[in-house]
Amino acid sequence: MSKLAGRLRAARSVRLVICALAFGPGVHLLALSSAVAAAALAPAGARPYALVLGIAQDGGIPQAGCRKACCTSGRHERVASLGLVDPERRRWWLIDATPDFPAQLALVAEAAPACSLAGIFLTHAHIGHYTGLMHLGREAMGAHGMPVWAMPRMRAFLAGNGPWGQLVTLHNIELRPLGADSTVSLGDSLAVTPFLVPHRDEYSETVGFRVTGPRGTIVWLPDIDKWERWERRIEDVIDGAGAAYLDGTFFDTTELPGRDIREIPHPFIVESLARFAALPAATRARVRFVHLNHTNRAGIAGTAERRRVEAAGFRVARSGERVPL
Repeated sequence: MSKLAGRLRAARSVRLVICALAFGPGVHLLALSSAVAAAALAPAGARPYALVLGIAQDGGIPQAGCRKACCTSGRHERVASLGLVDPERRRWWLIDATPDFPAQLALVAEAAPACSLAGIFLTHAHIGHYTGLMHLGREAMGAHGMPVWAMPRMRAFLAGNGPWGQLVTLHNIELRPLGADSTVSLGDSLAVTPFLVPHRDEYSETVGFRVTGPRGTIVWLPDIDKWERWERRIEDVIDGAGAAYLDGTFFDTTELPGRDIREIPHPFIVESLARFAALPAATRARVRFVHLNHTNRAGIAGTAERRRVEAAGFRVARSGERVPL
């Protein structure tokens, strides 16, 4: 408590001094006051954690053009995304730049005000996973050299197609290579390893991520065609993870009447429940379904679909939840 009290006194002192100066030519120092105060309040020795920033499929909830009850009830969910926060080093990284990028930055700013965005990892080139990069351009944030890690086809897609290529040429973003099963070290605290999965790879590869920190490991896999189309066993991939965020886009085949669901393959939650039923209870408890379509009633507490998920020993991810790393 004495250390925290000291930091509070230091922050107050800095604010008083800077506010006094701010009435002169350096009015902009008011912004510096907030930054210094936040830094003074950064918890010493705090450990990294993952922060869920959204759980919805690419279109979010409510989804554009939908007039069904799933989108008119007042429910709001941001597009699936994950923050990797390192409070001690005052940095954080983003997995997938979604259409909800501004709100998700604000969520991290509230949870970890002393931390600044240090880079972005992309899973693939479907609209819910990279289009938030537009906010880094000169029309908005005007970022400079923001690291963006992506697989080879994904990098080529961004560099070779407008408006994303302009982010590269204006140096708003700096494209950095990802390689399948090749680990990216984020300082001495976190390590991120991509792995390829089968998906509708029209413009890029698709990857999931395994993130390891000093206290634990998580798996982030929001998109895959079907478990059985993968040469790896998903059970082996999630083994040892403290949390496994897995594709739960659709609950079953009944959600999209009038559409050929084979054109947008995902493992149905009911298929995953059956496949994982034999896993130990402790492993099932660590599986959290994410990337839920607006039609997926498992995303609504109290529904028969949610009760079925929970009765089987699994969970649906919740925006704002944290997992130690």
